[in-house]
Amino acid sequence: MTRLLKQLAGGKAVVLIIVLGFGGSFQNGFHLTSISSPTPYIQSFINSSWTHHYGHIPKESTITFIWSAVVALYGLGGLIGSSSVKYLTRRLGRKRTTLLNSAIAVVASIIMYISKPTYSFELILIARFLFGFIAGLGLNVHSIYLGESSPKKIRGVVLLTSAIFLALGKLSGQFAGLREILGREEWWNILLCFPSVFCVIQLAVLPFLPDAPRYILIEKNNTEQCRKALQYLWGLGEYKMEIEEMSEEQAVIGEKQNMSVLDLLRDKSVRWQVISLLVLNIGIQFSGISAITIFSFNIFLEAGIPEDKIRYVTLGIGASEVLITITCGLFIERVGRKPLMWRGFGGMSVVMALIIVTLYLRDYSFVIPYFTVFLIFLFMIFYGGGPAATVGAVCNEMFIQSYRPAAFVYIGILRWVGFTLLGFVFPFLIVVLKSLSFVLFSCICLLAALYIFFILPETKGKTILEISQEFQRIRVCGSTKEDTMFLETKL
Repeated sequence: MTRLLKQLAGGKAVVLIIVLGFGGSFQNGFHLTSISSPTPYIQSFINSSWTHHYGHIPKESTITFIWSAVVALYGLGGLIGSSSVKYLTRRLGRKRTTLLNSAIAVVASIIMYISKPTYSFELILIARFLFGFIAGLGLNVHSIYLGESSPKKIRGVVLLTSAIFLALGKLSGQFAGLREILGREEWWNILLCFPSVFCVIQLAVLPFLPDAPRYILIEKNNTEQCRKALQYLWGLGEYKMEIEEMSEEQAVIGEKQNMSVLDLLRDKSVRWQVISLLVLNIGIQFSGISAITIFSFNIFLEAGIPEDKIRYVTLGIGASEVLITITCGLFIERVGRKPLMWRGFGGMSVVMALIIVTLYLRDYSFVIPYFTVFLIFLFMIFYGGGPAATVGAVCNEMFIQSYRPAAFVYIGILRWVGFTLLGFVFPFLIVVLKSLSFVLFSCICLLAALYIFFILPETKGKTILEISQEFQRIRVCGSTKEDTMFLETKL
């Protein structure tokens, strides 16, 4: 802990972490939760806007369709934004891509703000698409920028700040949506524009900070500029070991710069990384976190919590996620990524199974709903202190420089397609299976925990090349000698 604080205080890395955090994953978290509170107000506005423009009251099905488009366009924008990270980071670099992302966020906020005085629901659609775009692009470039700027000894802690700002964004969206803050009908457009304040700050501060050192050396081939960037961020020093490590990676990559997603999927030398990304992202998407969010209102209501107070209890859940994610940062470099992940997924699986039991027994005792409330908080602790905090770090550490942007495009596709699929399928799943749908989530968490425990290698304290070699050593039933020889000679 002392070493961590000493390294963070040595330069201006803390400024970079905060500026990237509020302009990056914070935006995604805020927009995910803030849309819930003003939903009835926006639907009412769509009704009045349609009437104002077309002179007649729209059908209920029309309102539902437009609102569905408002929700769906955020996911579509996220998919396109995350898919563009490879092209933009290659052409503009990490810093200028981040600045472009913030500029788009400001434009989106202006469009959202003027939609109300101009009575234009069409502008809401445009703004939601752009908000999704900056969320998808910002989340990816935020992680890439941090990972390529941090020394390996504290890389896990630095990358974990992305998860902290994501959780902080979700909590801020819930808090700002309270009626006492911005959750009123006359302020819904201001609520949805609020996070862009931090993008303006990022636009003002980030130009004075360096681009990612690893990008400067490996892709721009500027060793001296890389050293200056490291000194600016982490304090005075020659950073010979860090520069040697980057130079070794640059030599391994050779001419193979900026590989495509198809190259990523075809290359056998990164097969286990690709499989691991798939398992980890499915584990996160279908862990049941969405189900917990949807069911929590009814569970709290049955526990006897007054309806007007449930929103504050939900804030408590969001706050617990932020606190446990921050706490995880104190242990990630000591405990490692792998134990935190498999214990997190394993704990979530057990808690989900217990929630199923309590939902079936809720009518037998007045105490059981309160126990279910406790389980929900426990689930969030396992989630925030396990996969939510560590998966992002591991995904960043899996790939050498030439494959990293393509890997984040792949992650973005998995994340946003999963987000859209879950949004369409989950309501039908709840109707058909009801609380039994939690069995599916419990099984997925268990399978993810088993994969991590038996197959996924530990990445703590290792260079990117060492981590790549760890993945190449994975042997399971069916591995052939020829395949083994190919993997060993690939790097």
